[in-house]
Amino acid sequence: MAQTASTCVIIAAKNAADTIETAVRSALREQEVAEVIVVDDGSTDGTADAAKRGDDASGRLHVVRFDVNKGPSAARNHAIDISSAPLIAILDADDFFFEERFRRMLAEDDWEFVADNIAFVDADAAALASEKLDDFDEDPLFLDLTTFVDGNISKRGVRRGEIGFLKPVMRRSFLDKHGLRYREDMRLGEDYDLYIRALALGARYKVIHSCGYGAVVRSNSLSGSHRTGDLQRLYEADRALLATSELPRPAAAAVRRHERHVRGKYELRRFLDIKSQTGPVAAIAHVLKHPGAFPAIAGGILADKTERWRNPAGVSVTIEGERLRYLLPAQAK
Repeated sequence: MAQTASTCVIIAAKNAADTIETAVRSALREQEVAEVIVVDDGSTDGTADAAKRGDDASGRLHVVRFDVNKGPSAARNHAIDISSAPLIAILDADDFFFEERFRRMLAEDDWEFVADNIAFVDADAAALASEKLDDFDEDPLFLDLTTFVDGNISKRGVRRGEIGFLKPVMRRSFLDKHGLRYREDMRLGEDYDLYIRALALGARYKVIHSCGYGAVVRSNSLSGSHRTGDLQRLYEADRALLATSELPRPAAAAVRRHERHVRGKYELRRFLDIKSQTGPVAAIAHVLKHPGAFPAIAGGILADKTERWRNPAGVSVTIEGERLRYLLPAQAK
């Protein structure tokens, strides 16, 4: 471990025994990592023991366990509270870091949040991903609130395309100064919510285009199975920011666009829930009682029905020639 190690890597995990050892090893491999904190969030499959198998005996790995599942926000907040490093990085339990990720990210000191590019990797090809990784120019840019929020409005036919998937390193001093932590009632979009509140408070969010984060894509990923209540809490987070912050007009307009976008998804999911639970007559009665929800419901159903026609081959993680797919378009060196 380098004497200048300054980063705490936080891994919130539930039933990740098959993947977490790889995640832990990739974090401990980095010279800039001072500590890795794994929070086993009520797992039933031996996740904590699997995490310990990734230990390198440097004394940097700490594994704690919740007996009852509390959600990723609570797990991350607990890890932040018991850690001491000045920088905080989040790693999902089924993802991994490419080697020397933090060397480029931490080379400059002009940010409160700094993120790099993400490579999306099929689960069965993750072990070979580093061999396919492109070397991109850093080409740094800074995200303002408007750009960040608009970049989180998803597009049909694009699998994991929102910039909310970025995994920034966060400066602890900024979080503590403003009392920022993850909202523990959120299990969807908790990262997005934290970042928009930080940006509203003036955080400098820097992005470099070189890639150091590998996101493993699985068909049963939690990010692809949102619950109706989760969607409601996400659009309510937008409303809360609008109610509590004096945002510039373009930023406020972007937040409202995102709120409408997520609320539309909620309305469709709510309609489908009612149809599934109590039948089509009750679902139609719901629409008649809430006519404002009709455009979102009708548009969502039409889009779902025509998705196979519009994308007959589906949406692939990799692109032609077995190259990796990246979140951010970038210029190769």
